[in-house]
Formats: sequence, C-alpha cells, structure tokens
Amino acid sequence: MASETSDDRHVVTVFLRDAGEVLLLRRSDSVGTYAGKWGAVSGYAEGDPEAAARWEIAEETALGDAVTFVRRGVPLAFTDDDLSVRWVVHPFLFDVSDRDVDPNEEVAETAWVAPPEIRRRETVPMLWEAYDRVRPTVHTLEDDTEHGSAWLSLRALEVLRDEAAVAGDEAAAWDVLVSVATDLLDARPSMTALSNRVNRAMSEANGRAVAVERAAHDGIGRALDADRQASESAAERVAGETVLTLSRSGTVERALSGETGVGRPAHVYIAESRPDREGVGVAERLARAGVDVTLVTDAAVAHVLSGALATEVDRVVVGADTVLPDGRVLNKTGTRGAAIAAATESVPVEVVTATDKVATAETVPGEEGPPEGVYDGDADVAVANPTFDVTPAVFVDSVVTERGVLDVGAVATVAEGFRALAAWRGEERA
Repeated sequence: MASETSDDRHVVTVFLRDAGEVLLLRRSDSVGTYAGKWGAVSGYAEGDPEAAARWEIAEETALGDAVTFVRRGVPLAFTDDDLSVRWVVHPFLFDVSDRDVDPNEEVAETAWVAPPEIRRRETVPMLWEAYDRVRPTVHTLEDDTEHGSAWLSLRALEVLRDEAAVAGDEAAAWDVLVSVATDLLDARPSMTALSNRVNRAMSEANGRAVAVERAAHDGIGRALDADRQASESAAERVAGETVLTLSRSGTVERALSGETGVGRPAHVYIAESRPDREGVGVAERLARAGVDVTLVTDAAVAHVLSGALATEVDRVVVGADTVLPDGRVLNKTGTRGAAIAAATESVPVEVVTATDKVATAETVPGEEGPPEGVYDGDADVAVANPTFDVTPAVFVDSVVTERGVLDVGAVATVAEGFRALAAWRGEERA
C-alpha cells in the first residue's frame, strides 16, 4: 500500500459469510457516498478497525453476537477522483450463525450471494478486490489446525469457485483451474471429504473452465445438505440415550445439540481430546444448548464405558475424517481405544459422517501434530503426536450417513463411485 497521508479516509468493509455465500447490502439514499450501489457492511474506521467492524455489523444488520471473526485482510488504498478522496479500506471476514438481518436506514436492500456475484453487480469501488484479501486460499487450508475436514472441504470448494470466477473462459483457464484443484488436493491429503468434493466439481465441469464455478457452488450446497441429513439420522438414533463422544465433529455436534429438531440425548460424556482439547469446546457449546454434559479425561473413557459412573453409556457416537473402502475408520486419535473399550462392554459404536468421507484408496496419509503439543521441555525426549488413528471395521457397529446406515459392502460401492470422479486427473486419488 502506498504511504498514507493525513487526508486518507479509513473505512472497514466487512464480509459476512454463511453456507458459502456472503451478504451484500445495497446502499440507500440516506448515505453520503455511492447511494444505490451494492457493498458489504461498511463504515468509517476510527481507532481500532476490528472494533469498528463489529460496531458496523451491529448497526447495519443487528446480528450482534451471532458472528465469528475469521480473518482481517491487508488494507487496500485507492483514490476516487470524482470525490477527490483517497480511501484506505480495511477488509474483514466473519462467519455468521443467523441470516435474519435487520438492516438500518442506510440499507435499501440485502442479498445473500455467492461471492463471484460481486463481479456482476454495480458495486462500490474495489469491492471484489477487498473480498480477494479475505477469501480462503490454498494456504488457508494448509495452515488451519482448528477445523475438521467437512468445514475445510467447504473452504476448498470456495477457493475453486472463486478462482474459476477470475480465470475466464479461454482455453488456458482450464489449465489454471487444474493447477488450483491439484494444489487443493495436495494441501490436506488426509482429508477425504475435501478430495472427493473437489474431484466431483472438476469431474462435473468436464474440461470446461466456465462450468467449474457452478459445479463448485452446487457442491457447497450438496455438501451442506449431506452433513445436515447425516446429523438428522444420528439425532433420531441417540434421542433420549446416554452417549459418549470425543474430539470435534460438526456433524456429530449438530446431532447431539438438538439443533436438528428430531431429538437429543439425555446425557453426553465428552472426552477432552488431548492435546488440543477440542472436546472442551464441544462440551461448552452443548451445555449452552441445554444438553446435560459431563467432560472426562481421555484416560477415563474406558472407565466411563464400564458403567462405573452414575449413568451407563448406551452408545458411542463419533465422527470420521475418512472411512476406508473396507470399513475401517480414520478419526482423531483416541477413537480406536474408545471403540475397543466399547466392544469390551458391549456398547455399540456409531460413526456419523457424510458419504463424501469414504476414501477411494486403502490407505490415507496421516497427519502429525506439533511436538510441543505433547512436550515442550528441554530433555532429550522423542515425541509422537499422531492426529489420527484407524479403528478396524469389526469395532464399528454402524456408519450413519445421509444415505442411511451403510454396511461394509455399501461402503465399498460408494468408494468405487468416487474413483470414477477422480478420473479427471487421469489417476485415482484418496
């Protein structure tokens, strides 16, 4: 960005995202600049830009606490010669949990749209360029250690969709998108949902760059529907029961929270899931949703399943990062131990997942967490911090998906279908 001057006007531009779409606001006649143009939540940035962004969200949409900060982009400066103003734009991206906005008098109209729509509307200056500084990238996926594969697969489809919007329709554009898709597949090779969803979009495009944007956009909707339906199927099965779970799975969490509207468990035991302890966050959110929750250490899982505590466990319910073609399940480390302990106590184990997490290969690359997550001392100690373990199919009673409950044979059939989707690269991918 060019050096600032005392005449610079600092503003925030805030993109609110939900289900792969962002909120656009058409500016009313009551605003001083760009009336009638489409923009994002915006306003002057005085002092702390992030505080200004949150204030504008509350003022223009009344969403308040229903927003989660995602990222802040590098400021963008440009001069509007007609207004003789040099703007310095501070871009922000927030996720929202509620689309029910209540706009103020500065807003004439609202619309939730796929971000490429920004390029097709009459907008305030440099709106796409501001979005470009906060939208997900391949590096976003590579560096993310907080979210699961379902969430990251949606971000991958957003990357592919947005890149397709700027790639054009010339012959060279397909090669560009092949490179982007390949980078996405290589960014997180252990995340099968990401691979299958990117492969499906590229396969449906059938070599046409102009078709990639629509295929990726449709893929986002399909993925959200699959995850929702899998959650609903699981919720029906756990209603009124005592359940044990571990780690963090958005699909499982929705099933246990009562969000689906088809029932909720009577009690949930949650293993804290070291070293990152993501189970703690799940426990907090379920408790806030009114679920009766007990948080336990990972080492206590077998003890809980033995019935030693006040409430006996009816069912173990976990998510999956990958279901292998032979029915084995790759999931957060600790899943295998919990499943074996459950088998000892005759407690059924159910894996809740969208079928997009069924792999095409018999093995999937694992991931290793940072050593300091386990030990950060100065002794000469070797550290192993595997992120995932593999649970044999014999310890899994049910794989609950948007297509119903799958047995091992059905899993193998799904895997074969995904192999066909990978043919756009001329090779099979996990």
